[in-house]
Amino acid sequence: MRVKIRRAVAVVGSLLTAGATMTVLGVGVGPIPALGQALQPGSGVWLSAKDASRPHDERLALQGLSRPVRVSFTSDGVAAVHAQSDQDLFTAQGYLAARFRLVQMDVQRRLGAGTLAELNGPSAIDSDVFELTLGIKRTAEATWASMDRNSDEAKALTAYAAGVNARLDELKKNGQWPTVYGLTGVRPAHWTPVDSLIVQGVLAQQLSFDTKPLTYALLSKSLGAQRASEWFPVLPVNKQHPYDPGPYKNLGTDPLTTPNANAAGNGVTAATGTSSVTRPASASRTSSATALAAQTILTDVARLPDTARHLHPNSNAWVANGTATGGGALLAGDPHLQLSLPSYWYEIALKSPGYDVTGASLPGMPAVLIGHNADISWSLTATQNQATFYYREKTGKSRPGSYYWKGQWRRTQKVHYTVPVRGARPVPVTVELTVHGPLLTKKGTTTAVEWTGNRPSHDLAALLNLNRAQDWASFRDALRDWHAPAQNFAYADKKGNIGVIAPGYYPQVASGDPRGPLSGTGESDVVGVIPFDAVPQVYNPAGHIAVTANQRPVGADYPYYIGPAANFDAGYRTNRILSQLHGRTKLTTADFAALQNDVTDELAVRMVPKLLSALKGADLTAQQKAARDRLAAWNHSMDKDSAAAAIWFAFYDEYVSTVFQPWWEHAKVPVDVDPDGLDLLRTPVPLMENLEKWTLTDPDNPAFTPPGKPGRTADEALRTAFRGAVSYLDGRLGKDPSSWKWGRIHTRVIPSLTGASALGDGPYPAGGSPWTVNAADHGMTSDFGPSWRMVVGWKPDGGVEARAIYPGGQSDNPASPWYKSFAPYWWRGRLLPLRTATEQGAGAIHWQLRPER
Repeated sequence: MRVKIRRAVAVVGSLLTAGATMTVLGVGVGPIPALGQALQPGSGVWLSAKDASRPHDERLALQGLSRPVRVSFTSDGVAAVHAQSDQDLFTAQGYLAARFRLVQMDVQRRLGAGTLAELNGPSAIDSDVFELTLGIKRTAEATWASMDRNSDEAKALTAYAAGVNARLDELKKNGQWPTVYGLTGVRPAHWTPVDSLIVQGVLAQQLSFDTKPLTYALLSKSLGAQRASEWFPVLPVNKQHPYDPGPYKNLGTDPLTTPNANAAGNGVTAATGTSSVTRPASASRTSSATALAAQTILTDVARLPDTARHLHPNSNAWVANGTATGGGALLAGDPHLQLSLPSYWYEIALKSPGYDVTGASLPGMPAVLIGHNADISWSLTATQNQATFYYREKTGKSRPGSYYWKGQWRRTQKVHYTVPVRGARPVPVTVELTVHGPLLTKKGTTTAVEWTGNRPSHDLAALLNLNRAQDWASFRDALRDWHAPAQNFAYADKKGNIGVIAPGYYPQVASGDPRGPLSGTGESDVVGVIPFDAVPQVYNPAGHIAVTANQRPVGADYPYYIGPAANFDAGYRTNRILSQLHGRTKLTTADFAALQNDVTDELAVRMVPKLLSALKGADLTAQQKAARDRLAAWNHSMDKDSAAAAIWFAFYDEYVSTVFQPWWEHAKVPVDVDPDGLDLLRTPVPLMENLEKWTLTDPDNPAFTPPGKPGRTADEALRTAFRGAVSYLDGRLGKDPSSWKWGRIHTRVIPSLTGASALGDGPYPAGGSPWTVNAADHGMTSDFGPSWRMVVGWKPDGGVEARAIYPGGQSDNPASPWYKSFAPYWWRGRLLPLRTATEQGAGAIHWQLRPER
C-alpha cells in the first residue's frame, strides 16, 4: 500500500483562515524576521493583544447605528444581537465579525482581490496573479454596480460595511491592531460592499471552480479518447440514489440574465496583420496542443492554495418526516470543508423587526448561511454540477492579440493591474479577455475559461429572503435569485414538511463534449441554463426521506447535462445514510446526530464479501489467514481501534494500484502535472465506480489484464492486492495483524497554518475514511471533514430543538479562550444548543452598542 498523501497546504491554505497570514511570520520572509516560539499562545506577541482575555460587559459607541443595539454572549462566545432596525442589525453583525475575525476577513478579501502579496510578501504573488486573471474582483464590482441601492441586499451590505469600519476606526484610535499588522506595518483598508461580494466570490470559487476538463484532456491524450471516455463517463456506472428520481420535464433553456463580468464584448473590432487562410489542424496536433495548454494551466494551479479550486465533494444533509419521525420534521446538515483554526464559520443569532434567525454565518458577509428561524431550517451541500468550461480559442500568428469567433476576427480586451508586494517591487499584470472569459495560457492552444462564478449573482438577496422565509413556497421563491455556486438546499419546517432543491446556473452548451476543452469559434458556446422549475428538487417525497451527499442528484433520464461522473461523489455516503433511515419510525434528533458520526464504510460493505470469496482456497500464509479472518468478522466500521479497518483500507489502495497502475505507466499518464486529478492514490471517482462494477458484475473485464500481459481476472487481482496489503502492514505496523489498528496509521488534525503545532488541534488517532458519513479526507493525516454539524427537530406542535457544533471557536486570536473552545465537543461528536436570540436569554456577557454622537 502506498499511503494517501496530499500536497502540503500552501500559504493561505484554508480559504477563510486568519492564521494563514501568520505563516510568513513564523518562518521569516523579506524584512520580517522569523518569530518562531514568539507565535506560541500564552507567550510572546500574543500577550499584548487586548482581546486575548475573556470578553466582559461593555458599553460601546459605534458610528453607523441609528438606535441602541443589545448584544449578549454565551460563556463560549456565541453572540445574540437584538436590534430595533434591520440596518442596525447588520451594522452590529459587521462590528462583531471585525472584532473577532478581522484578520480572517482581511485575508479573504485580499485573496479574492489579488492583493495578498501586500501582506504576505512574494510568496503570494502567484495567487494574486491567478485571482486577478480569474476575475472575482471584476465580478464583485459589476455586481455592486448593477445593484439597486434601495434594495435590501444593498442596504445590508452597506450597513455591514459600516460595522466593520466602526471597528477599524476604533483600532486607528487605540492602536491595538492585531499582531500581523503591527509586525508588517500593513493596515487593512476600510471595508466596502464590494469587499463582501469578493468574499462571496471566494466562497463560490472554492465550491465550484475546477480544472477537471483539463485533467480529462490529459487523459484523452495519454489513454486515448475512447478509453478515457469509457473510464471517465458522463453517467455514473454504479448504483446510486438521486434525491430527485423524476419524472422530469424538458422545459427548454432559460437565457443567462446576467452578463459575464469577465468576458470581452461581442462587438467586432478590426484586427491588425495580414489576412490569411488558416488551415484546420489535424486531430493529433489539436490533441497535443490542447494537452500542452492543459498541462501549462494545471502546473500553474498546482502552485496555488488547495482552496483555489473545488477538490473534495464531501458534505451531507438529509431530512425526514411523516412515518419516519412519527410526526414533525427532522433535518441534519454537516458541510465538509478543509478544517482550520480559526474556523470557517462564526455562530450568531440575529433579531430585528425583519429577522429572527440563528446559525452559521460567514465572516465578511451579512446574514446566516446555514441555520433556522422560527418557521424553517436549512442546510446545504455542493451540487457538484459542471460550472467551469474551457475554450480552445482560434488564433493566428499574423493576428496577434486577436481570436476568431462566429466567423470574424476579434480583439482581446486587456485589463491592467499592479500587484503591491510587501518587501519587493510591485508586479504588473495584464489580463486578456475573450467572449468566453480570461485567457489562462497561450501555450499549445490559447485557452480561455468560462465559469459561472464570473457572472454577477445576487446570492445575498436570496439569502436575506431565505432567512425570513416562513414555508416551502417562500423558501423556494427566495432561491430563484441564487445562481452561483449551485447548491443543494435541504429544508424542514415546523409544519412537518421537508424538501431539497438545487438552485443555480447549470450551463447548457450548443455542441461538443464539455468533459474537455471546447471549441472557441462559437459552435460550442453556452446557449442558456436549466430553468428554475426544472432544476433538481423534491418536496415531501413519498418515502418521507431525502438525502443529499454530493451524489448525482437526478437519474440517467434527466433531460439536461449537469456534469460528468467525475464531478459527483460515488454515492457511498448517500447509500449508508439511506440504509440507516429506510424503514425506521420515530426517528429523533439523537438518531440524526449519531448518524453524522457514523464511520461505516459502504464501499467495504460491497467489496469485502467479494474479496473473501476470492481468497477461498487461496494459498495463504498464517499471517495472511489471520488478516483474512479479521475481515471476515468485521462490521465494516472504520473505528480507530479496528485492525480490520486498516486491512481493508490498505487492501483497497493496493487493489486500485494493481488494476490501474499498469495502464497508467503504459500510457505515461502525467501524474506529476495534476496529482489531485490523476494520482491513483486519490482514487478518481469514475475509476472507483468502474472498479466496483467490474469486480461485482464483470470479473473478466479487459481492464484487469495489464497491457501486454497474460489474461487476468478480478479474483486474481483481488488476491494480489490482498497479499500486497498484508506485506505493507507487516512492514509498517509489525507482524501481528491484531495490532494493526486503523488509528495507528490514520489521524485527524485541525491545523493552524502558522506551522506552530500548539496553535492547531491534533493530530489524534481517528476513525472514518473519505467514504464514510463522518468523512475524513485529504490524506492519512486528515484535515478535511465536517466544518459544521447541525441537527434540527421540529415537533408536531411546532416547537423546535436545534443543536450544532463546529471545530473551532468564535475568536481568531490564539490566546483567546474562545479560540478553540468548541473543538473538544466536536472531537467527541457532541452538539450544543443552537438558540435564537430570544431563546438565548440574558447571556453571560452583555454589550450595549449605541450610536456615536
